[in-house]
Amino acid sequence: MSSIHSHELQSVGSRQSSATPRFADAEMEPESSNAEIDMRSLPPTDHGKQAYLVLAGCTLIQAPVWGYSISFGVFQKFYTTHKGTEGSPGAVATVGTTLNGLMYLMMPLTFTLLTKYPRLRPYTGPAGLFITVASLIMSSYATQVWQLIASQGVLCAIGSGLLFSPTTLYLDEWFIARKGMAYGTMWAGKSAAGVVMPFIMSALLDKYGPRTTLQAWAVSLVVLTAPLLFYLKPRIPLSSSHTQRPLSWSFLKRSGFWMLEIGNVVQAFGYLLPTTYLASYANDLGLPSISGAVLIAVVALANVPGSLFSGYLGDRLQPTTVILISSIGSTVAVLLFWGLAAQMALLVIFAAAYGFFAGGFSSTYSGILKEMKRADEGVETGLVMGLLLGGRGVGFMAAGPVSAVLLKGGERMIEHVKWGYDTQYGPVIICTGATALFGSWGWMWKMLKAALA
Repeated sequence: MSSIHSHELQSVGSRQSSATPRFADAEMEPESSNAEIDMRSLPPTDHGKQAYLVLAGCTLIQAPVWGYSISFGVFQKFYTTHKGTEGSPGAVATVGTTLNGLMYLMMPLTFTLLTKYPRLRPYTGPAGLFITVASLIMSSYATQVWQLIASQGVLCAIGSGLLFSPTTLYLDEWFIARKGMAYGTMWAGKSAAGVVMPFIMSALLDKYGPRTTLQAWAVSLVVLTAPLLFYLKPRIPLSSSHTQRPLSWSFLKRSGFWMLEIGNVVQAFGYLLPTTYLASYANDLGLPSISGAVLIAVVALANVPGSLFSGYLGDRLQPTTVILISSIGSTVAVLLFWGLAAQMALLVIFAAAYGFFAGGFSSTYSGILKEMKRADEGVETGLVMGLLLGGRGVGFMAAGPVSAVLLKGGERMIEHVKWGYDTQYGPVIICTGATALFGSWGWMWKMLKAALA
């Protein structure tokens, strides 16, 4: 009996005792003859019209979920160069890192609750949309940095996180053997939104200012998201009589998981720093105002093939190997191209290389899920995914205040700008390169363990 076929039998049989199936492949026997009858009535996993439609929906919804956060570098530059919302680059950067950090940091909680109580999923998305829209409208009237942190940083993160969580769990349910491809495509959708959004936001900010721009985006969120929330559905209908399911946390006892998680947190610490500061960096070099949006868009554009490539490798290679490829490529891009860049050409090369390699890091999660599942068939991959995303949140949250300190220290280093290391962003560049390298800590630990064995 194949792994996928057996998984379907177990998933359907478990409907008698839980509201939704396990989120990864496992070799299980059917609980009863009724399970096979039910299995035949379900749409197939990994292939078929309905699976691909869900994948398309999960990919498209990445634009509403992440559209503002991945464009924050443009707002960062606007807030620090225009009157109306006063604040230093480091202080304003805390808004973006709080937004991204908190959004990820809440994932362990939301993924756990929605895995244990799957009947909450249909209500989570609309609640998230309401909170996100309200936060953007509130932030459009902000005049102080703390108000931006509260609205754009905290409330927007909560709303976007509630939008993201249920749709990701739906995708995990529809794709089993081709999970890497599915997650790679979903993250590519996020990146594709980043290609367009910085230009749109930059144009709107220059013409209308932040108030109208934020209010227009709030309206657009409703138009883009409401149809998708109505359409996205689980593969197996929720039980009408059972409201919760048991959870297995056995993977927390495995050192391999924690080594991968440590690398995940370290990589996240420096991951957002380039896109947060690239627009301001280009502005300080005296480049045209559109340069910042172009660079952020190049990073996002390179994320698309990078996410697909890492997802493809994740279905075929060990996760530590894929992570190593991402980490080495990112490190070279930062320390070589950004560190030496004082003109637009090298910055574009950096943005493309960094976007491709660093942008594919999250797509390696599919391989980690499979690795945990191979070690223990009872593991809920939704819980593993939630903790991995939460680890990114820890890194993002720490990055904001630390980067502000690095910028302050770097101001004393400026004499003659010949390359990136000469600017106040020199410490940020070094920090980003180091964290990119040690994002492969899971691979390093694996090699060290093998050498000492």
